[in-house]
Amino acid sequence: MLYYLSQMALALTKNTPLHGMFSFLRLFSYITFRSAGAAVTALALSWWLGPRMIAWLKESKFGQNYEDRAKEAGQFQSGSPSKRGIPTLGGLMIVLVLDVTTLLWAQWNTQIQLTLLTVAVLCGLGFLDDYAKITRRNSEGVREFIKLWVQGALAIFVAFYLWRLPATSALISQVMVPFYKYPVAHGAAGAALGIILAALAIVGSSNAVNLTDGLDGLAIGCTAIVSFVFLVLTYLSGNARTAAYLQIPHVIGAGELTVFCAAMIGASLGFMWFNCHPAQVFMGDTGSLALGGVLGMVAVLIHQPLVLALAGGVFVAEAGSVLIQRGWFKYTRFKYGQGRRVFLMAPLHHHFQELGWHESQVVSRFYILCVLCAVLALSTLKIR
Repeated sequence: MLYYLSQMALALTKNTPLHGMFSFLRLFSYITFRSAGAAVTALALSWWLGPRMIAWLKESKFGQNYEDRAKEAGQFQSGSPSKRGIPTLGGLMIVLVLDVTTLLWAQWNTQIQLTLLTVAVLCGLGFLDDYAKITRRNSEGVREFIKLWVQGALAIFVAFYLWRLPATSALISQVMVPFYKYPVAHGAAGAALGIILAALAIVGSSNAVNLTDGLDGLAIGCTAIVSFVFLVLTYLSGNARTAAYLQIPHVIGAGELTVFCAAMIGASLGFMWFNCHPAQVFMGDTGSLALGGVLGMVAVLIHQPLVLALAGGVFVAEAGSVLIQRGWFKYTRFKYGQGRRVFLMAPLHHHFQELGWHESQVVSRFYILCVLCAVLALSTLKIR
């Protein structure tokens, strides 16, 4: 909105004595300026809205009045303090700040529209899940297969839409992998593989961030780190010269995703102010499903879905630990009559709690690992 208003003001004052007075509005044509503005705006809005949102959630009794699923099952023995009574649905604040900031500072192109659509749909799905948990007073929300159907339908729709649109067809039909400058698949086979990869990136990332959201500040801090990686990648992908120099896919309009990523960094840091240990509010599935899904969406829109697996290595490890734990438990129960576990507890952050790590230790060390994964993802820009 601010970009369009600035261009309108410049057009109206052109060839008039007022033109010099309004010349500073040319700054709004620079992606770097608007990205910085988006980050600061999102952070300031989060700080202003946070106390009000927390108070409203408490008044509305939207708190986690149930134990985590692990404690309900009697598996969690580390003595970690209960999370009962802490307001949830804080993801509404993240999504509201993210949407408002993006609409203020970004140009509204196809990429921005698809990212905001992803945020809206997955936020709505997460809200239904959180609301069901609150009303039932347990950790049983929307059934897993329903969530997967909704996420899958959204991801397939986006993938087909991008494939059928001439301007973005190559994002799906040409499959790119990290550390290699040329497509590894194209044509009909590439399109089929690209649709699958796009869907896996969106659905997998959405659920991986959701599984990571189990300790104070863990998921939102890692989200901010991964968002910074895509802040860099989207800016480079949207610039024809730097994309050609680095031999990465150039995507017209991807620069506006830089503004979106900056807004996500600001919103994440603003929410982490209230979510760090001891948390005053949880984002819930309302926030985690939306943030994870939109990270996958951004990766698809800049033709780098597999780079997300590197940048979000912590998310991959968290989701992988759950899949391994469940798969091995079912296999051993079928073969031996009694289920066995690989980890003391899944997701992975709870395994380290069971080993005696304090919650803040787990979070800090996972941040370090996430930064290392971010560096590895950014190294793909030069090692090709």
